[in-house]
Amino acid sequence: MSTELENKRMSLIDAAEAVKQVKQNISRVLVGQDAIVEDVLTVLFAGGHVLLEGVPGLGKTLLVRALAKSLNVDFSRVQFTPDLMPSDVVGHSLYDMKSGEFNIKKGPAFTNILLADEINRAPAKTQSSLLEVMQEQQITIDGESLSIDSPFMVLATQNPLDQEGTYPLPEAELDRFMMKVELGFPSHEAEVELLKLNTKVVSNESTVEQLPAVLDAARISEIKQLCADRLVDEKILNYAVDIVRNSRTWQGVLHGAGLRASINLIKAAKVIALMNGRDFVIPDDVKSVAPNILRHRLILSADLELEGVSYDEVINAILASVEAPRS
Repeated sequence: MSTELENKRMSLIDAAEAVKQVKQNISRVLVGQDAIVEDVLTVLFAGGHVLLEGVPGLGKTLLVRALAKSLNVDFSRVQFTPDLMPSDVVGHSLYDMKSGEFNIKKGPAFTNILLADEINRAPAKTQSSLLEVMQEQQITIDGESLSIDSPFMVLATQNPLDQEGTYPLPEAELDRFMMKVELGFPSHEAEVELLKLNTKVVSNESTVEQLPAVLDAARISEIKQLCADRLVDEKILNYAVDIVRNSRTWQGVLHGAGLRASINLIKAAKVIALMNGRDFVIPDDVKSVAPNILRHRLILSADLELEGVSYDEVINAILASVEAPRS
């Protein structure tokens, strides 16, 4: 019996191939954003949440919808607006006149994949309604804590240009996101392919609705466990901690990254190792995920901002200052 169970378990090669299939599936409708797709999948299998930032039209919502269609799990979408209430997101208790009892009406947050569209358009009290579920995977309504089935992932979007009528996310909320991923414009070739795809020039066009489900909840859980099992040398752990601690003392950085940053560096690096078919994490795995993990956790001084120094420039300088361990 144990031999049969061993045979049914997903191997490292199978897991890496499954992740590749999901990536290819999403890339059928989202052209030219392969690196972004990989970032989102890294967060998914690391058990985190992601904040997607980019100007309108780059495919943020399309990416999330394609991910949801590629996974045989529940999906909910909430359009965040200034008049959105916390109960509109997590749910509320409703009095039943017939029974004389209060019944809980679950909100859209009771799902597996939650798209919080334009999250910064809702006020702080509505944004904070996601704090508990993002950290503890449960929602408390009228003193009753209700757990959320795995996997659970929040994918929030925001537009960096339009700041009118928006509410910046508080630090506690930002820290709940494993990564902040910035979407840029695709290459010329990719933009031509997008043009063909969206004007029905190509005969084999794919739409989000036509995408097949590649993984179910059970397989996602297996892959997440395999990622968690990747080996991490003590030197790699020290490397991740040194990067984060350097961010706290870096000149021009008012507030550096907290403890969640180093934890997330290792979690994400383990997923990268699995994607590359390795049993162990290497320094480059940590280095590759560092910008997305640190970007929203640093607060730069006014002097650096006046000089036009970007967050990525500061992060790259921090990474360059920490010597990577050698085997």
